[in-house]
This record gives sequence, structure tokens and C-alpha cells, in this order.
Amino acid sequence: MVPSDRYLALMGLAPKRIPHWEHWSCPDGETHLTGIDYFEHPRLCRQKLAELYPQLRLGVPASDEPIPRPRLGGDGPGSDPVKHTVRWGAGESASWQHGEAIFKSAEDVFAFSPLAKGDFTDMPVVANADYSSERIVYERYRSRYPAEHGSAAPEGSDATAWFYNTMFMWPMLTFGWELFLECCLDERFERIMDEFAEINRRVFRTFARLPVKFVICHDDIVTSRGPVCSPAWMHKYIFPRYEEFWHLMRAAGKEVIFMADGCMDAYADDVIACGARGIISEPFTDYKAIALRYRGKDLFLSGEGDNRVLTRNDPAEIRAMVESMVETARMTGGYMMCIGNHIPWNVPGPAVKLYLDLSAELAVR
Repeated sequence: MVPSDRYLALMGLAPKRIPHWEHWSCPDGETHLTGIDYFEHPRLCRQKLAELYPQLRLGVPASDEPIPRPRLGGDGPGSDPVKHTVRWGAGESASWQHGEAIFKSAEDVFAFSPLAKGDFTDMPVVANADYSSERIVYERYRSRYPAEHGSAAPEGSDATAWFYNTMFMWPMLTFGWELFLECCLDERFERIMDEFAEINRRVFRTFARLPVKFVICHDDIVTSRGPVCSPAWMHKYIFPRYEEFWHLMRAAGKEVIFMADGCMDAYADDVIACGARGIISEPFTDYKAIALRYRGKDLFLSGEGDNRVLTRNDPAEIRAMVESMVETARMTGGYMMCIGNHIPWNVPGPAVKLYLDLSAELAVR
């Protein structure tokens, strides 16, 4: 297999053409790019988009049946503020409600056993599935990959597995934001985190047996302003587990890409020390500083582009952003063009087109 530019970038091998990794939820942008109304002809629109901008790697719907145009969100008369939703792509977001509906007090949290629960299918934890045994986890994931590939991806393949609840997301999503923060410093929380870690051992032992080359590990350990929890807490509950899980991946010939929303400046070095090949985050992160610290290591970095720039739709500002991203890319062999804080539904179509066209022109080594 001839390695793709995507594979070369993930491995830090400096492809001449810098590829894209875009977070895309912009159907109106698709309509602008293709001249085909996405909601009237979703399949035809995506087929044309794939022809014009294959670097986006967006799937093509099986049907060309029209899609209802979405409303702005669930904040009309009689709506439940706890279950508030907003417009998201061609539809609506999920509710922001997580464990608040299940756990009402700290004592509820400390009485909970993740291992006894095992099957999280009925809980709003994003990675809501059955983890009650490694066999169940393995069978669920293995069915997604070609049987003939065994436990290793073909040479040069960018085949990927990913997991949303690498460690930090488990308690935050299970208990809800406020109860998590209320309970996380209590010594009784240690048992809960140990049990979540055992669940994840089943996941990562499974990943070690899959025919993939890359494992994307997601954990929102930071906000746009920096860390959620202290370095001491992270070094007790989170980073040792990263090191353990990612060692399993490296021993099985897989590379880890760490994904987090927010500003990763404070914890980038920790994540890399734990074994991540690179980081994809948001434009709040100082990518140039990280690239300079690891110059010569060919670290993978992505997410430097900013949707606030696209939303302002100033051609000169968009060009300056793309030029700055390319400057960072030339500091490391691992880089992808990416609007790290997403390309959502309300980004102007002309701004999206200019960003993609400028990238096609300028994003080369």
C-alpha cells in the first residue's frame, strides 16, 4: 500500500502536501461549495463535494431523500432548560444533560460501582456501550474491520480506532459536571477511578488486537482557559493510566493521537511523555511553542485553525491564518490543516471555500 499524505502526516514524515483533518457540521457550506442544496439532495451534494474537495473525507449518504431543515434549538415555549439543545449541523445537538438525571448527591456517586454496572448502554456517557467483559468489547470493535487483516493494519494504512472516554470523560459524563467536581478530591473517589481504569483496560487490550495503525484517544482535560483539575490530581488519576494504556498500544505497533478541546499548553508535555505521538486540539493552544519545543521530533499537531476567523469572513484575515498554519507545519513533519474549534453550521460558505482553496494553494512543504 502506498502511504497516503494522511498516514505520512500522522507519522511525522513530512508529506509535501499538508492534508486536512476537519471537524465538519456545515451543510449550508456544502450547498455553497457545490451549488446543490444539501437538504434537498444530500447524496448528490456530498458526491459533488467529494469530487471537488476530497481532502474533507466526508461520507456520502446512501439516500438522496430530502432532509428536514433544522430549527435553531430546543428553547421554545415549554422547553426544558436542563435538556436544552442547539442547532448542530443538519439537525440538533444532544442534550447537555449527563449524570444529573441519575445521581443527585455525593453519596449517590460514592455508592456507584462502574465495574458492577459494566453495561453503560443506557447511560448518557457518549461512549455508551457494554463493557462488562473484554470479549464483548472485542467482538463489538472487531466487527468494524476486515477479517483478513488479523490484528495489524496493512503497511502504510491509516486505519484508526478511537475512544471518547479515555479516562477523564468517564467520571465527568457519568456523574455530571458539578458532582464530579464536588467529589473528585474525596479519597473515596480513588476506588471509582480504579474501576473506570479497569473498564478501559478491556478497551485498550481490544485495540491492541485490532488491525489499526492509529488510536485516537479523546479526553477533555482542559477548557479554553486551561486545566480543569490540578497537576497533582492529574498525575494521580489520569496520566499514569494514559502511560499504561498507551504503552499497550505502542507495544502492539499502534500510535496514539491525543484529542482534547481547549488549551493544551499546560498538559501537552505530560501527554507526550505518556506516549502520545501527537495532539489535536483547538486554536486556544499555542501550537508554534509546542512545535518549537519538539523540533526534530516530528510531533503530530493539528487544530490550529480558528472558526472565529472564518465567521468574520475577512479574506485578508483568513489568508493570514492559513499562512500561519503552514508556518507551523514547516516546524514539524507531523501536521494537518484543521479548524480546531469546528466548522459549524453558521460559518459563511464563502469563508469555508476561501479557507479550503487557500489551503490547496499554500499548504505545501
